[in-house]
Amino acid sequence: MQVDEARELKLRLGARVAGWDVPVTASGLAPGRAWFRPAFGLAPVAPGQVRLAVRVATRADAAVLLDGVSDAVRAEVDVRVIGPVRALHSPVGTAGVSPADLQRRVRPLRPGLSVAHPTVTAGTLGGFVRVGGRRAALSNNHVLAASDAATPGDAILQPGPADGGTAADRVATLGAFPRLTAGPNLVDAAVAVLDDGVAADPGAYPGGPLGATVVDGDDVDPDVQVEKVGRTTGHTHGRVTAVEVDGVAVQYDDAVHTFDGQIEIEGLGGAFSAGGDSGSVIWRSADRAPLALLFAGSDIGGAQGGGVTYASPLATVLRVLGAQWGISG
Repeated sequence: MQVDEARELKLRLGARVAGWDVPVTASGLAPGRAWFRPAFGLAPVAPGQVRLAVRVATRADAAVLLDGVSDAVRAEVDVRVIGPVRALHSPVGTAGVSPADLQRRVRPLRPGLSVAHPTVTAGTLGGFVRVGGRRAALSNNHVLAASDAATPGDAILQPGPADGGTAADRVATLGAFPRLTAGPNLVDAAVAVLDDGVAADPGAYPGGPLGATVVDGDDVDPDVQVEKVGRTTGHTHGRVTAVEVDGVAVQYDDAVHTFDGQIEIEGLGGAFSAGGDSGSVIWRSADRAPLALLFAGSDIGGAQGGGVTYASPLATVLRVLGAQWGISG
């Protein structure tokens, strides 16, 4: 179907879900866990043609959602069971997981390294931005700000505690972070201003520096090939499988938070990301243009195996944070 038709259908089904006051199926819930509502986006088919991407925790959820929908509409829907989506901080006890060079203490700082608030296990230093004229490290709220539990001015460690980081490994001071709400959220992001004397190499991505111009949030093409470097899985390649994904329900340690306007990615030849890769900056392979900020993923649902990854358009992240992308100076 045409893009505008898919957007209209997305709004219709999204409104239908919004009217459900209680869970319709269990969705594999553990005690105290919230129900994962379906998420809706646009999946590529051909130039100018898309299907409505429907992402659900269980096949039963899809059956309930599509009950009464015509066969013609069903033919235009790309349904995937992806299971629960979780924030990708490192699980406890994963210190030493390869690639080891990203999990050790490294100076100068560079993208892809283990980093975290002292009360968090470990995530990824995605890249460097300018905030108020000062250089700052970019990652996720749940990595740098402990999912809203931290206070601006707190220390940031490299490596993160799961990789042996201690107070002696302080490299930055927590700055701005938009708080997580029940939803919809636009980003899971935070910045930490580098401490005096802490050196950084902003262009040290695999293959060299990224482009200076961030891809506009409305100009992310489905099916484009992308890359990232993260603390746990290192340098990986993937492709965008859906854009404008609304209703992505992500399980955090405290609660489920819902996100709109997200990008979905699957790995090429395996998983694109894993726990500990949260905060990675994703770039477009063709021109190395910065594209998105990784924050969550699932264990199943990717056509290549390894689940799917969710990321926020980097242009949106920078706008919300009041930050400027920059790799020099």
